[in-house]
Amino acid sequence: MTPTLRTERLLLEPYVPGDEEAFVALFQDAGVSRWMGDGPASEASDRALFGRIFTKVYARNLFDVWAVRRDGVLVGHAEIKPTGATGGHEIIYALAPAVWGIGLGTELAEAITAHGFATLELTEVYATVAAPNTASLTLLGRIGFEHVRDITEDDGSTTRVLVRRPG
Repeated sequence: MTPTLRTERLLLEPYVPGDEEAFVALFQDAGVSRWMGDGPASEASDRALFGRIFTKVYARNLFDVWAVRRDGVLVGHAEIKPTGATGGHEIIYALAPAVWGIGLGTELAEAITAHGFATLELTEVYATVAAPNTASLTLLGRIGFEHVRDITEDDGSTTRVLVRRPG
């Protein structure tokens, strides 16, 4: 069961069905979806993704997925999950543009990374980031993630693989 996590300014908790509209709005934002998965998806695809969080991820306790709230408002999304791209657990996070630039990304990435080490007892936590996403690459570098290799995607783009170890 996905636990509730708290940071100085954020509350990470499992999604509830009433979060669907805010979730879809977050993932439909072009600035956010640009860096998520394969890029922007249809509204129907994002609604289906939201449904799968309940029917697959939570129902089968597959991995931790959080609604990220600030002052009671959904402002982001976070996960930590096993991934074949790295052979380990990867953090994924997104914040609404309205809260960019005030340090919440750092706070969020630190929280889910710490959860990976402390609760999941991982020895490595990974992140995969599109090479042009300099904001995320800089943020992750500041909190101790190191570049380990690049993946050339089918479309010719480059994804950077980063890792952080405890300590």
